[in-house]
Amino acid sequence: MADSSTPSFKAADLVIQLSSSPNTKPCDVFSFGTVFTDHMLTIEWSVTEGWQAPLIKPFENLSVHPACSSLHYGVQLFEGLKAYRGDDNRLRLFRPMLNMNRMCNSAKRACLPAFDQSELLECIRRLVETDQGWVPHSDSAGLYIRPTFISTEPSLGVKKPNHALLYVILCQAGPYFTNDAEALSLWADPKYTRAWKGGTGDCKMGGNYGCSLLAQYEAVDYGCQQVLWLYGEDHQITEAGTMNIFLHWISEDGEEELATPPLDGIILPGVTRQSILELTRNWGEFKVTERYLTMSQLCCALKQQRVREIFGSGTACMICPIGHIVYQGENLNIPCQEKDSQLTLRIAKELTDIQYGRTPSDWAFLV
Repeated sequence: MADSSTPSFKAADLVIQLSSSPNTKPCDVFSFGTVFTDHMLTIEWSVTEGWQAPLIKPFENLSVHPACSSLHYGVQLFEGLKAYRGDDNRLRLFRPMLNMNRMCNSAKRACLPAFDQSELLECIRRLVETDQGWVPHSDSAGLYIRPTFISTEPSLGVKKPNHALLYVILCQAGPYFTNDAEALSLWADPKYTRAWKGGTGDCKMGGNYGCSLLAQYEAVDYGCQQVLWLYGEDHQITEAGTMNIFLHWISEDGEEELATPPLDGIILPGVTRQSILELTRNWGEFKVTERYLTMSQLCCALKQQRVREIFGSGTACMICPIGHIVYQGENLNIPCQEKDSQLTLRIAKELTDIQYGRTPSDWAFLV
């Protein structure tokens, strides 16, 4: 909910201006983040006038002052969620209030104004409803929703902004990686750090991603597709590229376990991550934990053949198996279970069945 001292915008005040020249909707789903829909949502804020009425209008470029502090100091954040078209042709969002809550937490960290989460979700629902024709008729694609919140403060100086813009754009979303059928390769090297204690690693801010580019391209030089981010002198495993990471193994105590690093301030609290934890705990078939994992523990488990699978999770990629890791000059091959019993396939199926309406669930939010 919004801070009582900052009255929120209201979805009831939403104004809709439809495009007079809508684009032809593509037959095929393009690469992630390249084809955008006809409309966008914008909501302006200033310290003197507060929140303005939400506006759905034709998709267009933004106009910002050259001294805008989101450009100079990274006072900005974003979210990511999807709309899915079910077998019944109805549109669903997946646990969107978790995204709204995370966005509010990021906004607080960035000193951007508070807002009512349910009001923003209703505005987003109306935007998706407006551009519903862009949601693919496919069980392997969806419509990606990118809420973004930026400072539009038109002056230099590192300070709390007096002007801000919250906007939402939509794009078609097929597979995030070029070849989703193959397991990813990761480069693990402690020379680069994604986040640190007391930083903003648990917030979805652009700076967390922009600073990862150099490491990403260095990973490619080592023949890998993504970075396995390590932290601390003991080389703790934190995230894989832009994904949370899971290890399915037989633990040191001889128990079958699904483990993922804990939310200690350097891990992004992923919606898919939380859903996987809740789903597998509900099965009650093996131990499910949030605990620190180090590369030495992983290397030992691989030598002792205790590792069953490693996979990443996220909104864009959903579930992505990890095939091998390059660490300290060694190529660590990650085993996978037989295809019919693979944990990643089972989790992915249960989640997508909810997202596409095949399994009724209160995790599915109808548009």
